[in-house]
Amino acid sequence: MAYERSESTGTDDGADTTALALKILIAGGFGVGKTTLVGAVSEIRPLRTEERLSRAGESVDDTGGVDQKTTTTVAMDFGRITIRSGLSLYLFGTPGQDRFWFLWDELSQGALGAVVLADTRRLEDCFPAVDYFEHRKIPFVVAVNCFTGARTYGAADVCRALDLDRGTPVVLCDARDRDSGKEVLIRLVEYAGRMHTARLLTVG
Repeated sequence: MAYERSESTGTDDGADTTALALKILIAGGFGVGKTTLVGAVSEIRPLRTEERLSRAGESVDDTGGVDQKTTTTVAMDFGRITIRSGLSLYLFGTPGQDRFWFLWDELSQGALGAVVLADTRRLEDCFPAVDYFEHRKIPFVVAVNCFTGARTYGAADVCRALDLDRGTPVVLCDARDRDSGKEVLIRLVEYAGRMHTARLLTVG
């Protein structure tokens, strides 16, 4: 299991606890809500590398369905959330456009798993992220960001539409809501933990 181990810290009763910091990627298509999710759940002020959309990018950025979007992530978003005592998640939001995908290999190094955000209005936009993590055997969950006015689909429908590997979790969420985002992250950590344990047992 990929993680970073921090220094041991003493408790009031004299016992030492070792904190774990797990690296999680937040991926998906352009304008799906990655920056919003990181900002909603992060307990620190999130680091953002956003630039305003320009006329030069009109020929390469498909803004259909997200016409009101004015900025885009050009490197990554970064945030941190403590899930429970001794367990923190470092969140790395990936850029959504094709021309920035060369950053994904660097960002995915040492990652425990990933959240692939999906928008049912533009479901095809998350295919590249799904393919990326499946081919590299990085555990991931698909989180359907429920936009106002978008048609609602069940988890089973989304699973079939994306042709996901059996057992890949699909959850519905609101990327603007901290509790909703936290539940997605907990689901990913639990799923990734089971996947890594199963691999260790297979190797053993």
